[in-house]
Amino acid sequence: MTQGAGQGPEVERTATLRDFRVPAYVNETGPYAHSTHPGNAVPPAETLEHPEGYTPTQRDLPVINRGDTLQVTVDPAAAQAPLPANGPGPLFVVGDVHGYLDELVAALQEKGLIDAAGQWCAGTARLWFLGDFTDRGPDGIGVIDLVMRLSAEAAAAGGYCKALMGNHELLLLGAKRFGDTPVNSGAGTATFQAAWLLNGGQKSDMDRLQDHHLQWMARLDAIEEVDGHLLVHSDTTAYLDYGDSIEAVNDTVRETLTRNDADEVWDLFRKFTKRFSFRDEGGADAVRSLLDTYGGTRIVHGHSPIPYLLGEVGSEDGEDTARPVVEGPHVYAGGLAIAMDGGVTMAGKLLVQQLPLTV
Repeated sequence: MTQGAGQGPEVERTATLRDFRVPAYVNETGPYAHSTHPGNAVPPAETLEHPEGYTPTQRDLPVINRGDTLQVTVDPAAAQAPLPANGPGPLFVVGDVHGYLDELVAALQEKGLIDAAGQWCAGTARLWFLGDFTDRGPDGIGVIDLVMRLSAEAAAAGGYCKALMGNHELLLLGAKRFGDTPVNSGAGTATFQAAWLLNGGQKSDMDRLQDHHLQWMARLDAIEEVDGHLLVHSDTTAYLDYGDSIEAVNDTVRETLTRNDADEVWDLFRKFTKRFSFRDEGGADAVRSLLDTYGGTRIVHGHSPIPYLLGEVGSEDGEDTARPVVEGPHVYAGGLAIAMDGGVTMAGKLLVQQLPLTV
């Protein structure tokens, strides 16, 4: 339950389920090097329906044209809330970052959470990252380093900066631990290394990945409830498979990673990669199943990019200069779910949002 603070023999390479195209590696960049996008964005797959044995050995994220979501526009004049003199500070959440450090720094500065030097300046404010720090973008390790540093600085100021486990943290942990070791994917033979490369793994991140990064990721919680908001990474009901309380889910995920069994970790990764449980008919009921089990009145998630939910997909080849129009989070599933992944990997927007929303 406790948030992490800082947190074999060679196996013959086995043919995978399909050919994996390795993305172009980016050059190693420093903590605040300028990033570019959408050149590193991973294109979506064409398939809309996942089979029963769905396994993330293909690029997913199909385009979903939706008309029942509400995009929240945030008043810039009200973007930075005054800090209370006593009691808990204001609550903020951050959507998927995926290695886009420059965009993250700019978004945190815009909200008054860090200063021009990148230092925590928000006092007792509370900041939650919803997971997916690496892959697709140019500096995932720089993002993790920043979050780890802000965690210490915020705690020293009386606030906090915490993070949840995303499917890409599980993917990076698996690629580092298990490499090309074959796993039972449910739909053929797969490996963490191949899936990591297919889903935007960056050589520069792997080269700079150190033990303290691995320890920090492995200790992240999977689910938390704060001020009536149930915070998760993925828009899936798969969390119910791991326990009937927040503490049980987080303990089960950590125990799975501690056992270090490749098939077990793959199954965990596969379930955290599922998405779209809260859309369409029955979506509100799916959200309620999580809220009734774990508490809270609204669920807040990342994982599924808002531009895909809108059908406004950014360029995959860099030739189209049009950007998806993302101004803020999406509220859907009868007002019970808030989507926070603004699609930064496709030239959308990296979202940092104060909660609660006023809608």
